[in-house]
Amino acid sequence: MTAPGEELRSYAPIGDGRTVALIGLRGQVDWLPIPDLGSMPVFARLLDDDTGGCIELEPQGEYTVTRRYVADTNVLKTTFTTEHGRATITDALVTGIAGRLPWAELARRIDGVSGTVEFAWRVRPGTALGTASPWIQDSTGGPIIRSGVTTIAVVGDEHGPEQVEVDGTMPSELSGRFTTSEGSRHLLIVVATHGEPIHLPVPANVDVGIDRTIKNWRDWSRAFSYDGPWGDQVQRSALALKLLIFSPTGAIAAAATTSLPENPRGAKNWDYRFAWVRDLAYTAHALVRFGLREETHAAVSWLLRTIRENGPELHIFYGLEGGVPEGVVERDVAGWRGIGPVVTGNPAQGQLQLGVYGDLFAICRTYVDAGNVLDVETGRLLAEVADRTCDLWRNRDAGMWELPQEEHYVSSKMGCWQALGDAVHLAELGQVSGSADRWRAEQTRIREWIEEHGWNEERGAYVMHPGSDDLDASVLLHAMSGFDQGERMSSTIDALTAELGEGALLYRYSGVQQEEHTFVACAFWRASALACVGRHDEAIAAMEELVGMTNDVGILAEMIDAATGEHWGNLPQALSHLALINAALTIAELTDKG
Repeated sequence: MTAPGEELRSYAPIGDGRTVALIGLRGQVDWLPIPDLGSMPVFARLLDDDTGGCIELEPQGEYTVTRRYVADTNVLKTTFTTEHGRATITDALVTGIAGRLPWAELARRIDGVSGTVEFAWRVRPGTALGTASPWIQDSTGGPIIRSGVTTIAVVGDEHGPEQVEVDGTMPSELSGRFTTSEGSRHLLIVVATHGEPIHLPVPANVDVGIDRTIKNWRDWSRAFSYDGPWGDQVQRSALALKLLIFSPTGAIAAAATTSLPENPRGAKNWDYRFAWVRDLAYTAHALVRFGLREETHAAVSWLLRTIRENGPELHIFYGLEGGVPEGVVERDVAGWRGIGPVVTGNPAQGQLQLGVYGDLFAICRTYVDAGNVLDVETGRLLAEVADRTCDLWRNRDAGMWELPQEEHYVSSKMGCWQALGDAVHLAELGQVSGSADRWRAEQTRIREWIEEHGWNEERGAYVMHPGSDDLDASVLLHAMSGFDQGERMSSTIDALTAELGEGALLYRYSGVQQEEHTFVACAFWRASALACVGRHDEAIAAMEELVGMTNDVGILAEMIDAATGEHWGNLPQALSHLALINAALTIAELTDKG
């Protein structure tokens, strides 16, 4: 079997609307920030093999393993088969009767299927990326793990805890053993709080809570409405996105992890546990098309409120609880496979990215076109942003890829074109009051600029920026935005495929092949763009190949090694799953029309 952590694609995420745990093929939890996704992770062996901490639950001796999500849920079921028997582990971050629990509760239910299987478990707290020194303290309720202000308890049913005290000293971990038999049931529960008392759950109640969590996920899935091609993959991607929605605010995290490398040489290791305006735009579009009203309203309302509170400038991402994160801190741990650095924070904050204006307006247009109404304050905000777009679109910016060198990136200008078009649309609907005539005129000027400066006749493509022959896959987004669904965009697709393509996969821009692997979202954008320009058979063929590149439970990271299929970068990656969803929706819609 595959060694633990050998590939990022070996991890399956579960979550509760507040945080996400990553579970490997041995049943080990190598990543779990507590209490929130953005918190310092007490269990982070994914990035720190020596002192990161983990939760292990594994059969002893040789075994084979298969796993799947319980249908229509984010509850994971893993089956272990040994020489002597078979057992299953059902893993859930438990949710409450009326939503998420006020504490974190990782429940692991072990059912004996046949014969006997001996399991060993271990809960070893880590240093939270070098910011805490955990210890174990005895209490009236049993041993308690302390890590800074985080308190963790381990309880269970028939889970075979071992003696805590060894030679008069407290150990650095808790552990135990038990053996399953046909029809047996064991429970191992890890419960945690942050800066507050800890509730020690009754195992029988947690057992019921696992079933309730399954029901809660299935209730959510029943509200999900999609009846089209690649239905299983689209639903799994929607469930993966749901894991990244931070329910206390409605914000949507770009990924559940930090510092997973984009290539074996490191350097491009960033924290993605923030909410990008760009990702929210694509998410809102998908959620509306799935008929999911609550998440859409929560995300849109959170974003607009956060922009007003942190204005007047529009930032490209925000913290999950609001606010503008600042600074990058490098942590003194090794990193995944020893590839550093490990950081908290993201250096893109503070950059000028003109495309964000198009993202904001796309969110609001999607919301209004779904039959909703903007409040007066939001209408005023959008009018100001539209005027700001008119003033700034001629400036150089960092582009979608957050590059250090500012240029007149063509896809950024396309984003400004989109912003002003949506502003005019909202004004015509009476949702925004402002200078619609100015916005319309400036939008025309942007198109003229792109047609004159962004198109390279020799390349037969829209280039990355004027004066360059480089190509940029982000222009594919503007087949979907409606900027160009004709011959020039079709020719650009061919140029991108020839220079940046690896089968159905695609690199982000010219020259980046030497620095990183193919970018998953770009490949799905290409499939969508093919449908937009009428090349439906090619779009379908690309999708068929791409949906087979998820891991065994349907999860995508940020990047894929085209040679090996190995996943790289942070995971699960919202943009990858969003691109899959929107490609499926776009291809289905346009193929039907064609």
